[in-house]
Amino acid sequence: MSQARGRPFAAGNTMGRGRPRGSPNKSGSPEQDLLNDYGAKLMLKCISLAGQGDIGAMRLCMERILPVRRDALVRVRLPRIGTVQDIHRAAEQVMQGMGRGKITATDGEKMMNVLQMRSRIIDSGEVESRIAKLEQSIAGDKHFRAA
Repeated sequence: MSQARGRPFAAGNTMGRGRPRGSPNKSGSPEQDLLNDYGAKLMLKCISLAGQGDIGAMRLCMERILPVRRDALVRVRLPRIGTVQDIHRAAEQVMQGMGRGKITATDGEKMMNVLQMRSRIIDSGEVESRIAKLEQSIAGDKHFRAA
């Protein structure tokens, strides 16, 4: 650190400002290089083998084309949520669905978390509205007093 660095590079830089134009990016890993070189050929071979009835190749192709869904679709009719009371009604319906076995505990928990987030959004909107009304009433009082 005792020697100051030049602007923009240290003295003696013969390359100029950074990497020369047109120079290739550094290659990633050896695995990426292999994939770049042989990936398309391997994919075509795997598809060809699957077409010939190779079960392992079929499985590999199908797993990539149509992966297993991690979360199943849950259909539940909930009320339109605009107020805290609507959230309470929706939460009650989720609880009833869980009690009847139509909704799993995991799905019910996720739905309740979404309802809780919606509740926070509604609460923050109501707080903002109350603050705006208070500010308006305070401004009105000051205007009234000044007259």
